Amino acid sequence: MKLDTQYLGLELAHPFIAGASPLVDDLDNVRRLEDAGAAAITMNSLFEEQIRHEQMATFFDTELSGESSAEARTYFPSTNHLALGPENYLEQLRRVKAAVSVPVIGSLNGSTLGGWLDHARLIEQAGADALELNVYALATDPRVSGAEIEAETIEMVRTVKGTVKIPVAVKLSPFYTSLAHLAASLVEAGADGLVLFNRFYQPDIDVERLVVERSLRLSHSSELALRLRWLAILSPRIRASYAVTGGVHEAVDAVKALMTGADAVQLVSTLLAHGPSRLRTLRAELSRWLEEHEYTSVTELRGSMNLDTCPDPAAYERANYMLILQSWAH
Repeated sequence: MKLDTQYLGLELAHPFIAGASPLVDDLDNVRRLEDAGAAAITMNSLFEEQIRHEQMATFFDTELSGESSAEARTYFPSTNHLALGPENYLEQLRRVKAAVSVPVIGSLNGSTLGGWLDHARLIEQAGADALELNVYALATDPRVSGAEIEAETIEMVRTVKGTVKIPVAVKLSPFYTSLAHLAASLVEAGADGLVLFNRFYQPDIDVERLVVERSLRLSHSSELALRLRWLAILSPRIRASYAVTGGVHEAVDAVKALMTGADAVQLVSTLLAHGPSRLRTLRAELSRWLEEHEYTSVTELRGSMNLDTCPDPAAYERANYMLILQSWAH
């Protein structure tokens, strides 16, 4: 059974990639991921806030007096709880690259234009085979329009592509007025691939202690549907590499992602829940599913149920909304 695929120009033995997670912060886990068969490994994100914090700390230490430094530093949120600072991140990337033979994908996470984007070049120099640009942004200012946010995101991609030669994938959220137009604009600006979708971790409220709580909930297969819909819509219309992330826990989830146009499948929650060995299980189950359904390769499966090839394209569009509303029965 031919499971090989190509993502961001990288030749992969199969579609399963270890997505960005704390697992890559430990080299023993990194080796376990490769031993279990990860086709590629994505680094945890280096955040814009971490880079800015370090840049400002350096400025205060060298340019300003100690008295003003203490006050000004409080303007930036503390990043001490994050595992790796910018320099340590680059060093860990070098270690990971030296420890494994599979492709290693760096990750930058931010939301604004600025000098932090220069770290894309440093990540390339540290040995990354590709870069994932995670444009996480929560628009809370009513004075900033959607068009402004999208224009800045497009310029971020253009800036990064102007500084690196390695492939760049953009990790998006689904919350845009015209996601298809933005996706096309990002590819036109130089993005080599799109990763669908970023998971937004929602805060909760402790009503007794009156505090906003941060909580991490692992994904579930039910989250995959939104990603399938947009993979099916975008993949036949916009030429790029596609990866799905969020909601892939079983081999059949991966089958659905490939059918709608994914070139690669990122695994995070299922690896955190079951350990790196889950990769080996999913790869075997995918191979068995393809054989049982008389497919000869992943290539034959890919895109077979996208907007242009599925027997009922309306199921991905507005008609589906109307029919589902009418389908409810007590």
